[in-house]
Amino acid sequence: MDLRIFTEPQQGADYDTLLKVARATEELGFDAFFRSDHYLRMGSGDGLPGPTDAWITLAGLARETERIRLGTLMTAGTFRLPGVLAIQVAQVDQMSGGRIELGLGAGWFEEEHTAYGIPFPKEKFDRLEEQLAIVTGLWETEVGKTFSYEGRHYRLADSPALPKPAQRKIPVLVGGHGATRTPRLAARYADEFNIPFASLEDTERQFGRVRAAAEEAGRPAGDLVYSNALVVCVGKDDAEVARRAAAIGRDVEELKANGLAGSPAEVADKLGRYAAVGSSRVYLQVLDLDDLDHLELISAQVAPQLG
Repeated sequence: MDLRIFTEPQQGADYDTLLKVARATEELGFDAFFRSDHYLRMGSGDGLPGPTDAWITLAGLARETERIRLGTLMTAGTFRLPGVLAIQVAQVDQMSGGRIELGLGAGWFEEEHTAYGIPFPKEKFDRLEEQLAIVTGLWETEVGKTFSYEGRHYRLADSPALPKPAQRKIPVLVGGHGATRTPRLAARYADEFNIPFASLEDTERQFGRVRAAAEEAGRPAGDLVYSNALVVCVGKDDAEVARRAAAIGRDVEELKANGLAGSPAEVADKLGRYAAVGSSRVYLQVLDLDDLDHLELISAQVAPQLG
């Protein structure tokens, strides 16, 4: 199972903090560093020092790391026009030497749109479908040819479809809990399907829907990677688990029920249960970005148990 580090910088983190976490991610052998795409803190607190932009952050990390994959869970479709997003992601992929992955979602947090003057359209899912078609279509267009698109929300005419990513194909992630449209979008456009903060039962059910949608679309279900995103809180003993839970304002028993919490053995066992229902990759949501010892413990005592 691949273990990836997933951060929520809108809760309060500057670029230097994210760089330290990304470098630790690389040095400790994790597969990737991912971040959210938000501009406003959720819940209580002041959110200081303020938000960082996802793709500016990843552009910097692309030049300051060497091995790890880099990406978003999820880029908000409401923040950027799809043609511009395709250019940004392709450029960052070039800057990284071909290590970028794009998670693209509809956008959902209305308050951050209000706070920063970003339009919050009602028809977000329809827009997302067009965005996926445009971004992937631009990247797939052969050099020397042009790309045009006529949709309800976006229109492109004779685009040169440049620049091209360093990778032949940037992996695209689609995710969520939707029972019908989300699996269909994943089957059509995604290389990976991710379900965030879901139980084992909900994970198995949603993976089944995506597999069925892929087969209905004439695509082998095994073409996709199936993954989870789960909050993580590991400690060498109960006291350390409690300390880490308190640092992020969460209850230990709630974390054990809804995430990955407890001793290294407990967490490895639960990861094994997610693997048994089809998950081959887990994004570990790390909420205390100053606690690099936490990452070291996971690397040293959880990862080796996963085989």
